[in-house]
Amino acid sequence: MIKFARSLPAKLILSMFIGIVVGCYVNNIIIMQVVVTIEKLLASFIFFCVPLIVIGFITPSITKLGQNVSKVLEFAFLLAYISSIGAAFMAVFAGFELIPYLSISSSITQTIELPKVVFELNFPPIMNVISALVISVLIGIATRWTKSVTTIKLLEEFHQIILSIVTKVLTPILPFFVGCTFCSLSYEGIITKQLPIFAVIVLIVIIGHFIWLTVLYVFAAIYSKKNPFKILKYYGPAYLTAIGTMSSAATLPIALECARKSEVLDKDMVDFGIPLFSNIHVCGSVLTEVFFVMVVSQIYYGHLPSVGLMGLFCLLLGVFAVGAPGVPGGTVIASLGLITSILGFDSNATVLVLSIFALQDSFGTACNITGDGALTLILTKFIDHFKVNKKLV
Repeated sequence: MIKFARSLPAKLILSMFIGIVVGCYVNNIIIMQVVVTIEKLLASFIFFCVPLIVIGFITPSITKLGQNVSKVLEFAFLLAYISSIGAAFMAVFAGFELIPYLSISSSITQTIELPKVVFELNFPPIMNVISALVISVLIGIATRWTKSVTTIKLLEEFHQIILSIVTKVLTPILPFFVGCTFCSLSYEGIITKQLPIFAVIVLIVIIGHFIWLTVLYVFAAIYSKKNPFKILKYYGPAYLTAIGTMSSAATLPIALECARKSEVLDKDMVDFGIPLFSNIHVCGSVLTEVFFVMVVSQIYYGHLPSVGLMGLFCLLLGVFAVGAPGVPGGTVIASLGLITSILGFDSNATVLVLSIFALQDSFGTACNITGDGALTLILTKFIDHFKVNKKLV
């Protein structure tokens, strides 16, 4: 319980509720001016860091893929990407089918005007997100082509630098950003009108997790011709641990222990696949984010994004998910640039996505971890089918 209270999702949820309460009852314009000023400053700084996050996480991920020419490693990355975008497109389909029936309406026309900021200080990003993504892909691929060991080491060091910025700067200020934003939204009257629908949305997403896990394990069973229940029956402790810790890293020892008990999984593949997938396979988080951005678009802008925009968002989100930082909510943090550049969300809409995401982060992590067992079963069959050497070290 103490560990949960200190976690980022707990802090985000607490700051969200504090912001809502303060926004509902504050009548002092000066207080709201301070809140709005802090919100704008933090938003400017966070979005300044987004291109750096893109370059710092996507590029090293591409170079790591090239360091080991093993067919198993490349197939594992492909599996993780396909699972992520598959979950994303399922969420898109569910969003277009379900959201129109959830009685969600935009409240923008009924809001109270926010006071002006006390002062304004902008931090322009060094480049836009699409440019950062293109640079990341080009540098990553070119580094693989040239097999530049020095550049690979530099990119890995840059990755660690950006990760430290995320964990020691961005993560600590996120609760303050969320609190100020929800205070503003509550003051305007936007968030309080839609709060009851959030519980329904979270429930729909959790059901979606179980549907996608069913898809993964059914496909794994068909491909491997093995009984998937001989894996799932051992995964209860790992699922519950993921809910309690909200961390793939913290759940990894339990997930390894559960997977090793299964008689249908190759033990070498368990030791290789489970740790790898715990870092690159985030189907539950991706499914959640896609559905939530559609909901927030309906709440905040009064309409759903177009099919074309959502398709592009899903394909790119799969890439970002593989390189997401290893922190709570890492997938949505890494993809902030996609939310703003592809979908056109402003800071208020973006923080809504962050906050709703925090409400179910533990269930998304549990879906990620449990899905790793299905992918490891596919990987085991892949080795048997292609007679790939199992000695990966």
